[in-house]
Amino acid sequence: MRGEPMATLCRPAIAVPEHVITMQQTLDLARETHAGHPQRDLVLRLIQNTGVQTRHLVQPIEETLKHPGFELRNRVYEAEAKRRVPDVVRQALAHAETDASEIDLIVYVSCTGFMMPSLTAWLINTMGFKPGTRQLPIAQLGCAAGGAAINRAHDFCVAYPEANVLIVSCEFCSLCYQPTDIGVGSLLSNGLFGDALSAAVVRGQGGTGMRLERNGSHLVPDTEDWISYAVRDTGFHFLLDKRVPGTMEMLAPVLQDLVDLHGWSVPDMDFFIVHAGGPRILDDLCHFLKLPPEMFRYSRATLTERGNIASSVVFDALARLFDDGGAADSAQGLIAGFGPGITAETAVGTWTNDDLRPSAAAGLDELELTAGVALSG
Repeated sequence: MRGEPMATLCRPAIAVPEHVITMQQTLDLARETHAGHPQRDLVLRLIQNTGVQTRHLVQPIEETLKHPGFELRNRVYEAEAKRRVPDVVRQALAHAETDASEIDLIVYVSCTGFMMPSLTAWLINTMGFKPGTRQLPIAQLGCAAGGAAINRAHDFCVAYPEANVLIVSCEFCSLCYQPTDIGVGSLLSNGLFGDALSAAVVRGQGGTGMRLERNGSHLVPDTEDWISYAVRDTGFHFLLDKRVPGTMEMLAPVLQDLVDLHGWSVPDMDFFIVHAGGPRILDDLCHFLKLPPEMFRYSRATLTERGNIASSVVFDALARLFDDGGAADSAQGLIAGFGPGITAETAVGTWTNDDLRPSAAAGLDELELTAGVALSG
Protein backbone atom coordinates (compact mmCIF):
# COMPACT_ATOMS: atom_id res chain seq x y z
CA MET A 1 0.00 0.00 0.00
CA ARG A 2 2.85 2.43 0.66
CA GLY A 3 3.73 2.70 -3.03
CA GLU A 4 0.12 3.28 -4.15
CA PRO A 5 -1.86 6.55 -4.15
CA MET A 6 -3.41 7.10 -0.74
CA ALA A 7 -6.18 9.34 0.50
CA THR A 8 -6.85 9.78 4.22
CA LEU A 9 -10.19 10.99 5.53
CA CYS A 10 -9.21 13.11 8.53
CA ARG A 11 -11.13 14.07 11.64
CA PRO A 12 -14.40 15.86 10.82
CA ALA A 13 -15.61 19.06 12.44
CA ILE A 14 -19.26 19.09 13.50
CA ALA A 15 -21.57 21.98 14.34
CA VAL A 16 -25.20 22.01 15.41
CA PRO A 17 -27.49 25.04 15.81
CA GLU A 18 -28.37 26.27 19.25
CA HIS A 19 -32.14 25.67 19.16
CA VAL A 20 -33.02 22.25 20.62
CA ILE A 21 -36.23 20.24 20.47
CA THR A 22 -36.71 17.06 22.50
CA MET A 23 -38.75 14.01 21.63
CA GLN A 24 -41.30 14.93 24.27
CA GLN A 25 -41.71 18.40 22.78
CA THR A 26 -42.06 16.84 19.34
CA LEU A 27 -44.77 14.47 20.56
CA ASP A 28 -46.63 17.30 22.33
CA LEU A 29 -46.54 19.42 19.16
CA ALA A 30 -47.81 16.53 17.05
CA ARG A 31 -50.69 15.90 19.48
CA GLU A 32 -51.65 19.57 19.48
CA THR A 33 -51.14 20.36 15.81
CA HIS A 34 -52.77 17.21 14.45
CA ALA A 35 -55.38 16.54 17.13
CA GLY A 36 -57.97 15.41 14.59
CA HIS A 37 -55.69 13.37 12.37
CA PRO A 38 -57.15 9.86 11.90
CA GLN A 39 -53.71 8.24 12.22
CA ARG A 40 -52.32 10.51 14.92
CA ASP A 41 -51.69 7.68 17.39
CA LEU A 42 -49.80 5.71 14.73
CA VAL A 43 -47.63 8.74 13.96
CA LEU A 44 -46.88 9.24 17.66
CA ARG A 45 -45.80 5.61 18.01
CA LEU A 46 -43.60 5.85 14.92
CA ILE A 47 -41.90 8.98 16.23
CA GLN A 48 -41.29 7.33 19.60
CA ASN A 49 -39.83 4.29 17.85
CA THR A 50 -37.17 6.41 16.09
CA GLY A 51 -35.27 6.73 19.37
CA VAL A 52 -34.43 10.36 18.51
CA GLN A 53 -34.18 12.13 21.86
CA THR A 54 -32.96 15.56 20.76
CA ARG A 55 -32.62 17.51 17.53
CA HIS A 56 -31.10 20.89 16.74
CA LEU A 57 -32.88 23.53 14.65
CA VAL A 58 -31.48 26.52 12.82
CA GLN A 59 -34.45 28.66 13.97
CA PRO A 60 -36.57 28.62 17.15
CA ILE A 61 -39.44 26.15 16.90
CA GLU A 62 -41.95 29.00 16.66
CA GLU A 63 -40.25 30.20 13.46
CA THR A 64 -39.70 26.68 12.17
CA LEU A 65 -43.44 25.97 12.22
CA LYS A 66 -44.21 29.02 10.10
CA HIS A 67 -44.01 29.00 6.33
CA PRO A 68 -43.13 32.47 5.00
CA GLY A 69 -42.67 31.13 1.46
CA PHE A 70 -39.89 29.36 -0.38
CA GLU A 71 -38.02 32.57 -1.26
CA LEU A 72 -37.71 33.72 2.34
CA ARG A 73 -36.80 30.24 3.53
CA ASN A 74 -34.02 30.02 0.98
CA ARG A 75 -32.73 33.41 2.13
CA VAL A 76 -32.52 31.97 5.66
CA TYR A 77 -30.64 28.97 4.26
CA GLU A 78 -28.06 31.15 2.51
CA ALA A 79 -27.60 33.54 5.42
CA GLU A 80 -27.23 30.78 8.00
CA ALA A 81 -24.89 28.75 5.79
CA LYS A 82 -22.60 31.75 5.34
CA ARG A 83 -22.72 32.47 9.07
CA ARG A 84 -22.01 28.93 10.27
CA VAL A 85 -19.97 27.10 7.63
CA PRO A 86 -16.67 29.04 7.99
CA ASP A 87 -16.14 27.87 11.58
CA VAL A 88 -16.50 24.17 10.72
CA VAL A 89 -14.22 24.66 7.71
CA ARG A 90 -11.52 26.26 9.87
CA GLN A 91 -11.74 23.48 12.43
CA ALA A 92 -11.62 20.73 9.78
CA LEU A 93 -8.53 22.32 8.21
CA ALA A 94 -6.89 22.48 11.63
CA HIS A 95 -7.72 18.84 12.36
CA ALA A 96 -6.02 17.84 9.10
CA GLU A 97 -3.08 20.23 9.58
CA THR A 98 -3.81 21.98 6.32
CA ASP A 99 -4.82 25.48 5.42
CA ALA A 100 -7.05 26.91 2.71
CA SER A 101 -4.18 27.49 0.29
CA GLU A 102 -3.43 23.74 0.28
CA ILE A 103 -6.93 22.67 -0.79
CA ASP A 104 -7.34 21.66 -4.44
CA LEU A 105 -11.04 20.72 -4.51
CA ILE A 106 -14.06 21.71 -2.43
CA VAL A 107 -17.00 19.30 -2.41
CA TYR A 108 -20.13 20.97 -1.02
CA VAL A 109 -23.15 18.80 -0.26
CA SER A 110 -26.62 19.90 0.74
CA CYS A 111 -30.20 18.97 -0.15
CA THR A 112 -32.05 21.50 2.01
CA GLY A 113 -31.45 24.78 0.18
CA PHE A 114 -30.26 26.10 -3.15
CA MET A 115 -27.60 28.60 -4.22
CA MET A 116 -26.08 29.39 -7.60
CA PRO A 117 -23.20 30.10 -7.61
CA SER A 118 -22.71 27.39 -5.04
CA LEU A 119 -21.41 28.20 -1.57
CA THR A 120 -18.08 26.88 -2.89
CA ALA A 121 -17.60 30.13 -4.82
CA TRP A 122 -18.30 32.22 -1.71
CA LEU A 123 -15.86 30.12 0.33
CA ILE A 124 -13.11 30.57 -2.25
CA ASN A 125 -13.69 34.33 -2.32
CA THR A 126 -13.82 34.82 1.44
CA MET A 127 -11.62 32.19 3.13
CA GLY A 128 -8.30 32.29 1.30
CA PHE A 129 -8.73 29.34 -1.06
CA LYS A 130 -6.88 29.52 -4.38
CA PRO A 131 -8.86 30.87 -7.36
CA GLY A 132 -7.90 27.64 -9.12
CA THR A 133 -9.63 25.47 -6.50
CA ARG A 134 -12.00 23.05 -8.19
CA GLN A 135 -15.66 23.12 -7.16
CA LEU A 136 -18.01 20.15 -6.89
CA PRO A 137 -21.46 20.96 -5.48
CA ILE A 138 -23.70 17.91 -4.90
CA ALA A 139 -27.35 18.82 -4.40
CA GLN A 140 -29.56 15.90 -5.42
CA LEU A 141 -28.25 12.80 -3.63
CA GLY A 142 -29.94 13.56 -0.32
CA CYS A 143 -28.65 11.52 2.60
CA ALA A 144 -26.35 9.50 0.33
CA ALA A 145 -24.36 12.64 -0.51
CA GLY A 146 -22.05 12.33 2.50
CA GLY A 147 -20.79 9.00 1.23
CA ALA A 148 -20.67 10.30 -2.34
CA ALA A 149 -18.56 13.28 -1.28
CA ILE A 150 -16.04 10.99 0.41
CA ASN A 151 -15.89 8.78 -2.68
CA ARG A 152 -15.42 11.66 -5.12
CA ALA A 153 -12.69 13.06 -2.87
CA HIS A 154 -11.03 9.64 -2.89
CA ASP A 155 -11.23 9.48 -6.69
CA PHE A 156 -9.70 12.96 -7.00
CA CYS A 157 -6.79 12.07 -4.72
CA VAL A 158 -6.14 8.88 -6.68
CA ALA A 159 -6.00 10.96 -9.88
CA TYR A 160 -3.91 13.69 -8.18
CA PRO A 161 -1.96 11.92 -5.39
CA GLU A 162 -0.63 15.08 -3.74
CA ALA A 163 -4.00 16.87 -3.72
CA ASN A 164 -6.15 17.75 -0.71
CA VAL A 165 -9.95 17.88 -0.77
CA LEU A 166 -12.26 19.75 1.59
CA ILE A 167 -15.74 18.31 2.06
CA VAL A 168 -18.49 20.53 3.50
CA SER A 169 -21.99 19.34 4.40
CA CYS A 170 -24.69 21.85 5.34
CA GLU A 171 -28.13 20.46 6.12
CA PHE A 172 -30.95 22.61 7.48
CA CYS A 173 -33.69 20.00 7.24
CA SER A 174 -36.07 22.08 9.35
CA LEU A 175 -36.31 24.61 6.50
CA CYS A 176 -38.12 21.91 4.52
CA TYR A 177 -41.00 21.62 7.01
CA GLN A 178 -44.32 21.77 5.19
CA PRO A 179 -47.33 22.36 7.47
CA THR A 180 -49.80 21.21 4.81
CA ASP A 181 -48.17 17.79 4.36
CA ILE A 182 -50.06 15.50 6.72
CA GLY A 183 -49.34 12.05 5.32
CA VAL A 184 -47.91 9.57 7.80
CA GLY A 185 -44.49 9.62 6.10
CA SER A 186 -44.31 13.41 6.21
CA LEU A 187 -45.39 13.60 9.84
CA LEU A 188 -42.83 10.96 10.78
CA SER A 189 -40.10 12.94 9.02
CA ASN A 190 -41.10 16.00 11.07
CA GLY A 191 -40.02 14.07 14.17
CA LEU A 192 -36.92 12.50 12.64
CA PHE A 193 -34.81 15.08 10.80
CA GLY A 194 -32.46 17.58 12.40
CA ASP A 195 -30.05 20.33 11.35
CA ALA A 196 -26.26 20.12 11.35
CA LEU A 197 -23.11 21.16 9.52
CA SER A 198 -19.88 19.26 9.07
CA ALA A 199 -16.57 19.46 7.25
CA ALA A 200 -13.64 17.12 6.74
CA VAL A 201 -10.42 17.08 4.75
CA VAL A 202 -9.27 14.17 2.61
CA ARG A 203 -5.48 14.40 2.39
CA GLY A 204 -3.63 12.88 -0.53
CA GLN A 205 -0.51 12.44 1.61
CA GLY A 206 -0.24 11.83 5.36
CA GLY A 207 -2.83 12.46 8.03
CA THR A 208 -4.57 10.47 10.73
CA GLY A 209 -7.89 8.83 9.99
CA MET A 210 -9.35 6.37 7.52
CA ARG A 211 -7.14 5.59 4.54
CA LEU A 212 -9.60 5.15 1.69
CA GLU A 213 -8.78 2.13 -0.43
CA ARG A 214 -11.86 1.22 -2.48
CA ASN A 215 -15.27 2.75 -3.09
CA GLY A 216 -18.46 1.82 -4.84
CA SER A 217 -21.95 3.01 -5.74
CA HIS A 218 -25.13 1.02 -6.18
CA LEU A 219 -28.60 1.99 -7.38
CA VAL A 220 -31.48 -0.30 -6.50
CA PRO A 221 -33.45 -0.59 -9.76
CA ASP A 222 -36.92 0.92 -10.02
CA THR A 223 -36.92 2.68 -6.63
CA GLU A 224 -36.70 6.28 -7.86
CA ASP A 225 -39.98 7.31 -6.26
CA TRP A 226 -39.30 5.75 -2.84
CA ILE A 227 -37.46 8.83 -1.50
CA SER A 228 -37.94 12.09 -3.36
CA TYR A 229 -38.73 15.78 -3.32
CA ALA A 230 -41.79 17.24 -4.97
CA VAL A 231 -40.73 20.79 -5.93
CA ARG A 232 -43.73 23.10 -5.60
CA ASP A 233 -44.40 26.80 -5.12
CA THR A 234 -43.88 26.32 -1.38
CA GLY A 235 -40.50 24.62 -1.83
CA PHE A 236 -39.31 21.06 -1.29
CA HIS A 237 -41.89 18.51 -0.17
CA PHE A 238 -40.30 15.34 1.18
CA LEU A 239 -41.90 12.11 -0.04
CA LEU A 240 -41.18 8.83 1.72
CA ASP A 241 -42.55 5.50 0.50
CA LYS A 242 -43.65 2.92 3.08
CA ARG A 243 -41.24 0.40 1.50
CA VAL A 244 -38.13 2.41 2.44
CA PRO A 245 -37.61 0.81 5.88
CA GLY A 246 -37.00 -2.54 4.18
CA THR A 247 -34.20 -1.37 1.88
CA MET A 248 -31.35 -2.87 3.90
CA GLU A 249 -32.40 -6.32 2.76
CA MET A 250 -31.38 -5.12 -0.71
CA LEU A 251 -28.39 -3.00 0.31
CA ALA A 252 -26.69 -5.17 2.94
CA PRO A 253 -25.48 -7.53 0.17
CA VAL A 254 -23.96 -4.49 -1.58
CA LEU A 255 -21.85 -3.75 1.49
CA GLN A 256 -20.95 -7.44 1.72
CA ASP A 257 -19.88 -7.51 -1.94
CA LEU A 258 -17.60 -4.47 -1.59
CA VAL A 259 -15.88 -6.00 1.43
CA ASP A 260 -15.50 -9.34 -0.36
CA LEU A 261 -14.13 -7.64 -3.48
CA HIS A 262 -11.46 -6.03 -1.32
CA GLY A 263 -10.43 -9.43 0.02
CA TRP A 264 -11.80 -8.80 3.51
CA SER A 265 -14.49 -10.46 5.63
CA VAL A 266 -17.40 -8.58 7.23
CA PRO A 267 -17.11 -10.43 10.59
CA ASP A 268 -13.45 -9.39 10.81
CA MET A 269 -14.11 -5.67 10.23
CA ASP A 270 -13.22 -3.31 13.07
CA PHE A 271 -15.56 -0.35 12.56
CA PHE A 272 -18.64 0.67 10.59
CA ILE A 273 -19.72 4.27 9.93
CA VAL A 274 -23.11 4.19 8.21
CA HIS A 275 -25.95 6.57 7.56
CA ALA A 276 -28.54 6.19 10.31
CA GLY A 277 -31.72 7.29 8.56
CA GLY A 278 -33.74 5.50 11.22
CA PRO A 279 -33.31 2.71 13.77
CA ARG A 280 -34.47 -0.05 11.43
CA ILE A 281 -31.53 0.60 9.08
CA LEU A 282 -29.14 -0.24 11.89
CA ASP A 283 -31.21 -3.12 13.20
CA ASP A 284 -31.46 -4.69 9.75
CA LEU A 285 -27.74 -4.28 9.06
CA CYS A 286 -27.04 -6.16 12.28
CA HIS A 287 -29.39 -8.91 11.10
CA PHE A 288 -28.35 -9.25 7.47
CA LEU A 289 -24.61 -8.78 8.06
CA LYS A 290 -24.72 -10.88 11.25
CA LEU A 291 -23.04 -8.18 13.32
CA PRO A 292 -23.54 -7.25 16.99
CA PRO A 293 -25.35 -3.94 17.67
CA GLU A 294 -22.24 -2.28 19.14
CA MET A 295 -20.64 -2.23 15.68
CA PHE A 296 -23.06 0.58 14.83
CA ARG A 297 -22.89 2.43 18.15
CA TYR A 298 -21.55 5.68 16.67
CA SER A 299 -24.30 5.87 14.05
CA ARG A 300 -26.88 5.03 16.71
CA ALA A 301 -25.59 7.82 18.96
CA THR A 302 -25.85 10.31 16.09
CA LEU A 303 -29.46 9.29 15.48
CA THR A 304 -30.33 9.53 19.17
CA GLU A 305 -28.70 12.90 19.85
CA ARG A 306 -29.07 14.66 16.48
CA GLY A 307 -31.79 12.84 14.54
CA ASN A 308 -31.37 12.16 10.85
CA ILE A 309 -29.04 14.98 9.77
CA ALA A 310 -28.95 13.86 6.13
CA SER A 311 -25.52 14.00 4.47
CA SER A 312 -23.84 15.00 7.75
CA VAL A 313 -24.67 11.69 9.51
CA VAL A 314 -21.55 9.84 8.36
CA PHE A 315 -19.30 12.72 9.42
CA ASP A 316 -20.93 13.05 12.84
CA ALA A 317 -20.61 9.29 13.42
CA LEU A 318 -16.98 9.34 12.26
CA ALA A 319 -16.26 12.25 14.62
CA ARG A 320 -17.58 10.08 17.47
CA LEU A 321 -15.08 7.37 16.55
CA PHE A 322 -12.31 9.99 16.78
CA ASP A 323 -13.71 11.18 20.13
CA ASP A 324 -13.51 7.58 21.31
CA GLY A 325 -9.78 7.49 20.59
CA GLY A 326 -9.94 6.40 16.95
CA ALA A 327 -9.05 2.89 15.87
CA ALA A 328 -5.92 0.77 16.01
CA ASP A 329 -3.43 1.24 13.22
CA SER A 330 -4.49 -0.80 10.14
CA ALA A 331 -7.98 -1.44 11.57
CA GLN A 332 -10.42 -2.25 8.78
CA GLY A 333 -13.50 -0.07 8.36
CA LEU A 334 -16.46 0.71 6.14
CA ILE A 335 -18.38 3.92 5.47
CA ALA A 336 -21.80 3.90 3.80
CA GLY A 337 -24.36 6.55 2.92
CA PHE A 338 -27.89 5.70 1.78
CA GLY A 339 -30.34 7.98 0.01
CA PRO A 340 -32.74 8.59 -2.85
CA GLY A 341 -32.46 6.48 -5.92
CA ILE A 342 -32.36 4.20 -3.81
CA THR A 343 -28.60 4.80 -3.77
CA ALA A 344 -25.79 3.43 -1.62
CA GLU A 345 -22.35 5.12 -1.61
CA THR A 346 -19.80 2.91 0.10
CA ALA A 347 -16.09 2.92 0.90
CA VAL A 348 -13.64 0.64 2.71
CA GLY A 349 -10.24 1.44 4.13
CA THR A 350 -7.80 1.08 7.01
CA TRP A 351 -7.05 3.34 9.94
CA THR A 352 -3.73 5.15 9.79
CA ASN A 353 -1.82 7.43 12.14
CA ASP A 354 0.71 8.67 9.57
CA ASP A 355 2.45 12.03 9.64
CA LEU A 356 0.26 14.05 11.97
CA ARG A 357 2.50 16.63 13.60
CA PRO A 358 1.67 18.49 16.84
CA SER A 359 -0.55 21.33 15.79
CA ALA A 360 -2.42 24.39 16.89
CA ALA A 361 -5.53 22.23 16.61
CA ALA A 362 -4.52 20.18 19.65
CA GLY A 363 -6.85 22.04 21.95
CA LEU A 364 -9.75 21.96 19.52
CA ASP A 365 -10.37 18.22 19.38
CA GLU A 366 -12.99 18.23 22.12
CA LEU A 367 -14.77 21.36 20.91
CA GLU A 368 -18.13 21.43 19.26
CA LEU A 369 -19.14 24.50 17.28
CA THR A 370 -22.59 25.70 18.24
CA ALA A 371 -24.12 28.82 16.69
CA GLY A 372 -20.73 29.74 15.33
CA VAL A 373 -19.20 29.81 18.82
CA ALA A 374 -16.88 27.10 20.19
CA LEU A 375 -18.48 25.44 23.21
CA SER A 376 -17.34 22.33 25.08
CA GLY A 377 -18.87 19.21 23.51
